[in-house]
Amino acid sequence: MIGLEQNRRDELAAALAGLRDRITTACATAGRDPAQVRLLPVTKTFPARDVALLVDLGLVDAAEARDGEAVAKVAEVTALRPAAALRWHMVGRVQRNKCPSVARWAAQVQSVDSARLVEALHRAARSATEAGQRQDTLGILVQASLDGDPARGGCPLAELEALADRVAAASPQLRLDGVMGVAPLGIDPGAAFAKLGVAAQRLRRSHPGAVELSAGMSGDLEQAVAHGSTCVRVGTALLGDRPLTSR
Repeated sequence: MIGLEQNRRDELAAALAGLRDRITTACATAGRDPAQVRLLPVTKTFPARDVALLVDLGLVDAAEARDGEAVAKVAEVTALRPAAALRWHMVGRVQRNKCPSVARWAAQVQSVDSARLVEALHRAARSATEAGQRQDTLGILVQASLDGDPARGGCPLAELEALADRVAAASPQLRLDGVMGVAPLGIDPGAAFAKLGVAAQRLRRSHPGAVELSAGMSGDLEQAVAHGSTCVRVGTALLGDRPLTSR
């Protein structure tokens, strides 16, 4: 078991080094400082042991896409690395009835796309704070729709600033951190991220503190960095092909 864990650590370390090289190169091309771009591992379907190894390699953030999986994994990683100050992010679509649970484990929700979800998270964060289940404000990224397809999630670009206003009004329970977007399939990622970057800049004019732009994944992080991404969400390029079952 020890040998297998060391082999997995070596795999993750090599993948992490390769990703950091990609980010550094993308930033050099864009004339940006690599320190401006955070690597966010998306650990859905991967075991808590992998997250613990990423902590050992110096990462301080991890993202999940489903509340049920996240609750169990957060508890397991906490048991494996009790001294780690790991920040967990929710990057998947959130059902409103899951908000009370999400508010207990997430430091940030990156997929907020409706006023009803803002209100549900506001209530959940307030209740969690009053119950002593969280000590800080819940960070929020408003998710922009870059193709107008409601099935994919995201707020229409024309409504993004109004949604951001709702988040800001929910202070101190919620904190508006910025914008998130996913490049739609079949569309040039560069063009999609250019549109997202413009929307993020426009939103910052009325919300100067909303500086985070979460964009780019394993296959398109370079294009996202070129258009201002400050957070790239990476799964397969770091952890490998997703397992059909947990290991």
